Parts: sequence; structure tokens; C-alpha cells
Amino acid sequence: MDSKEAEKYIQMVKEQQERGLQKLKGVRPGSDGGFSYKVDPYTLLSGDYVVHKKVGIGRFVGIKLDVPKDSSEPLEYVFIEYADGMAKLPLKQASRLLYRYNLPNESKRPRTLSRLSDTSVWERRKTKGKLAIQKMVVDLMELYLHRLRQKRFPYPKNPIMADFAAQFPYNATPDQKQAFLDVDKDLTERETPMDRFICGDVGFGKTEVALRAIFCVVSAGKQAMVLAPTIVLAKQHYDVISERFSLYPQIKVGLLSRFQTKAEKEAYLEMIKHGHLNIIVGTHSLLGSRVVYSNLGLLVVDEEQRFGVKQKEKIASFKTSVDVLTLSATPIPRTLYLALTGFRDASLISTPPPERIPIKTHLSSFRKEKVIKAIKNELNRAGQVFYVLPRIKGLEEVMDFLEEAFPDIDIAMAHGKPGKVLLRYLLLVGCCQPLRGRVGRADKEAHAYLFYPDKSLLSDQALERLSALEECRELGQGFQLAEKDMGIRGFGTIFGEQQTGDVGNVGIDLFFEMLFESLSKVEELRIFSVPYNLVKIDININPRLPSEYVNYLENPMEIINEAEKAAEKDMWSLMQFTENLRRQYGKEPYSMEIILKKLYVRRMAADLGGNRIYASGKMVVVKTNMSKKVLKLITDSMTCDVYRSSLIYEGDQIMAELLLELPREQLLNWMFQCLSELHASLPALIKY
Repeated sequence: MDSKEAEKYIQMVKEQQERGLQKLKGVRPGSDGGFSYKVDPYTLLSGDYVVHKKVGIGRFVGIKLDVPKDSSEPLEYVFIEYADGMAKLPLKQASRLLYRYNLPNESKRPRTLSRLSDTSVWERRKTKGKLAIQKMVVDLMELYLHRLRQKRFPYPKNPIMADFAAQFPYNATPDQKQAFLDVDKDLTERETPMDRFICGDVGFGKTEVALRAIFCVVSAGKQAMVLAPTIVLAKQHYDVISERFSLYPQIKVGLLSRFQTKAEKEAYLEMIKHGHLNIIVGTHSLLGSRVVYSNLGLLVVDEEQRFGVKQKEKIASFKTSVDVLTLSATPIPRTLYLALTGFRDASLISTPPPERIPIKTHLSSFRKEKVIKAIKNELNRAGQVFYVLPRIKGLEEVMDFLEEAFPDIDIAMAHGKPGKVLLRYLLLVGCCQPLRGRVGRADKEAHAYLFYPDKSLLSDQALERLSALEECRELGQGFQLAEKDMGIRGFGTIFGEQQTGDVGNVGIDLFFEMLFESLSKVEELRIFSVPYNLVKIDININPRLPSEYVNYLENPMEIINEAEKAAEKDMWSLMQFTENLRRQYGKEPYSMEIILKKLYVRRMAADLGGNRIYASGKMVVVKTNMSKKVLKLITDSMTCDVYRSSLIYEGDQIMAELLLELPREQLLNWMFQCLSELHASLPALIKY
């Protein structure tokens, strides 16, 4: 991309990061101070593991008053135990340099504590973490750039949208209004497909955000797909959408489910294929190869974390061509991570509707008498009870127990099919927060009893997750619970298994801070590509094509001009030209190969910021605007030691000393091979 595009891109990344932190970490624009990953020493408990940015990993002992040598006034000091002694830090200093040590797995214990007398080991661990972060930044940039390169025309602003929005029977909360605005801008003001994640508890208005997005897309003549993990949720969405769009008879809504006959399914598939269905609701069957869309414009995914790996891959494939809106009460760590780092647009709806009352959560070990008391309390106020088990095994035993305890109550059992029952079993896979949020959607206080086996049987990770549930009991805290879950379970396989070890070197909080620092300094890793026509190759070589090859080509001069135009455009165009030439005329003779290699050398030099290549005796020189830091990043990832070891950076030049002075054609071949290695090793943020 040219300089203007690059500036626009970097600015967009920075804004994205800021939005990610503001919306997802509770930092509002204009508020005093920003979010910090550093830990407040007052929030630490004795025995907690901490990271001192300059010293390393230690164990927090406590905060005590002590009188410094040069004063009579006592000061507060933080005491931290290390492998070879105790550190005593003034509270103010500790507040600037301390982080909580968390790991992305079950174990919270670091491998070893750092040594006060030798910080070199800690510096190596920190360096290893920084290198991992640089790679992660490159991967994130590649992901983001790929998204930015997808194009579509913005949707027109529809004047009827106001009428559609007016059907919403509630007063929108400030968070809802912001989410409406975010999605509207994504669809009507941007030329890249939307990939927005809406996080909010059950009943907080995520569906209304989706309905307005659907209306915008469908009224422009496109189709919308609404994907839910279960047929129960799909049916709920279908009912809500059908009712909301009932005033627009020209917009057809359909539900594709396993309860339809084969003939009904075939008819629906034909309607979808020919564009006779505008909104299609269903489960993972909508992702099957038999479902062919006429003009799909929007995909709405409810609770993406409850889909399987193959379905998630299919969902990801849609993001390159259509707008995607993902709804979730508690996102999986990967989704949350991408939102926090600013590489996925996100809107957080954390303000509860005015009439909504918090769900009262009760956590305790399982006791039959507690279960009986809880059910009696609910039945006495004419309420309804769901008794949920994590697996089908054990259902009959629970039924026997409940029928004995409540002989006069109608009790039904189910696992999948919905029905009008007082007690229902639903097999739900996922964490407890979205399940807890399903109760109490009206203005009456609801109760969620979460029972677990004896604590002695639980793993440390299970205990931490229970603790997180206890802490996040208030309305709108689904996101906070998901964030705690990320700290407990890790980020998921975002960029491979290696990341867990990389994070473990410094702990999650310092890792995140270092990641944001790297992202904010992305300008330092830039290469300003040079226009192709300004690149000079000072090597006098102009081979003549064999007469039989000239006669074989239909128009040799025109073909060479086309090659020059392809090289001027970009590397991909030049590669395509070469492939087409060989497909049409076979492998080119050596002289034609030399002509093409000159074009490749100029093209690669342009991408690397080089404006002149020349040889002086045994020395090959590329004048470039590339920085020494970027060259080191590139050479560190080169696979060929021959070229890596020969390159040195001096001033504005990359130089290589050859063993002997080469003939011109061999010299060109050497340049081609060396530049190919450099070009292939460009980090993604530079390459594009």
C-alpha cells in the first residue's frame, strides 16, 4: 500500500485499540485516567504471585509501615519474597511496576521465583516474551489487513429505518443506543464487511441490535442468515423476527429445522437459492453445502462458542464476503481477546433495562434438603422451576428423588424437545452465565441455585471459576465473568500452542501490556515501498531472445511490455503473468528468464523500500529506506544462512560482500535469490 493508505491503516488500528479498551474495560471517553494492567498492591493477598517489571516473579507477603533511614516519618512498604531473599519496595514505586502473575491454564504457580541477585534470567524471559509478542503483532496485522482488503459498497441509509426502530416497545439504554449507532456506521459508512461482536447479558437488547442490522441489509435487496446453536433458540429467533417483520409482507422469513419433512426442506432450499426467502433462521444445517444463497449479505451468529470446530471454520469463511454480527452473553476467550486487542469490533451492552432485577445466585455444595427448600420457595410463589443436569446419565435418579419429594406436582423430563412443562431438562453445553441469565427476564426476582460436589473433589481451576461466578452476580457482568474465565482458562488456541508458554514467561497482565506497547509502536516496523519506476538496477545486462522463440511468440514486444506493466503493479501480478506465459508458451529460454528476473529484482527492491541496486567489485549494495530494526526482524526469520550471514546494514544501505566478483548474469541470479529470501521473510504487516 502507498503512504496514504498506510497512514490510514495505522490510524485505524490505533482507534480500534482505543475503542476495544474503552468499551470492554469500562473506560469511557473523557473519563479521568485510563485502564492499567498494573495491580493495586492493596488488592493483593498474602501468598499471591506478582511480577515486578525490572526484577521478575515473586510472592507477595504484605504491606507494612516502616521508617526510612533518612526520615522520621513512617512509610508504607510492599514486601515481596524472591528465590534468594525479601524485597522491600516503597508503595508508590510498587504501584508503578507491579503486575499480578496469572497463567493461561489451571496452574497459578510459576515454575520458579526470580532472584534478586541475578536479574539476567528474568531479562531473558522478558525478551522471549517480547519476541513472541512481535510475532503475535504480525499475525494480528495480517488478520486485520486481510479484513481491510475485502470490499463492498456501503448500504444506503434507509428512511424507513426510523419506522422500524419505533416498533421497539422499550426505551433504549445508553449502551443499546451506542450499539445501534456502531452497527449502523459499520453497514452504511464503511466499505469493508462488518465483523462486530455484541456482548450483553440475556434480555439486555442484543436481539434488537441484530433486528436493525437485518432490516438495513434486507431492505437493500440482500439476504440475511440467523444462526443459532439449538433448534429451541432458532425457533425463538424465528418467532421474534416473524412478528417484527409482519408489517413488511414483501420480506419473507423462513425457519430451516430438523422438524420439517424432506419435501418442506427441499422447497425451502429452492426458495433460498432463488432469493424468495429474505431472512433464513436455523441451526448449523444452514452451513451445509446444500444451502445455496441467492444474495447473502448478513450473517447473525448467536452464541458462537456453542458451535463445533467445523461450523466455526465455516462461519469464519463467511467473514471475507458478508457482514457478520456475533451475539454473546459470555464470549469465549479467543473472541474476547481479539476484541480487547482491538482487532475485532465490539460493542458492550452492560446497562440493564430499567425494570430488570438482578438474578440472585446461590452457590453451594449439593444437599438434597437445600434443593427441596429452594423448589418449595419457588412453587409457593407460583413460579416455574428448571432442574438442569450436565449430562443425560443420572436423569432417572433425579426424577425419582423429585417425584418422591413433590408427589402432588406435575414433573416432566426432556432433553432437546421444548414443551410446556413445569420442570424441564435441557442439555446445554457451555458455562453457567448464559444459563443463569435465562431465568428472571421479567420484573420479579429470580433465583439460580448452582450446586457442585464437595469442594475437596474439585480442581483449582473449577474452584476459581466458582469464585468468579460469585463475584459476577450483578446485572451486566457477563463480560466481566468472561474476562475472568479468560484469565483462568487461557485465550484458547489463538495462534498456536506456543502462546501458553510465551504468556507463562511473564504472566497475562504484563504480556497484555507489552502487546499493547508493541501495537502502539507499529510505525517503527514500517517499510515505505518505493514506486517501481523509480527503482534503478545498475547492472548492464540486456540479453537477446533466440530467433526461434521470437517467431514462436505472437507479439514478443507486446508480451515484454505486459510483463513490465505486471511488475509495476505488484508482485502477485508479476507471478500471475509468469505463470500464464509458461502455460501458453512453455518454459521460457534462459535469455527470457534473465529478462523476467530483472523485473522481479526491481519489484522486490521496490517492496523492500530500495531505490537503487548496484555492484562494486565484490560488494552488492541496495540503497533503502528500511530501518536497521526492521532488517533485523526480517533476517532473524530468514531460512537461508548463506544470505542472512552476508547482509550488513550501514547508513541507508544493505550490503553484502561476495567471495569473488561474479559475471553479470550470475550476479543477477545472486541478487534474485537474496532479495527473494528477504521478500519472503517480510512480516505480514510490511509485506502487504
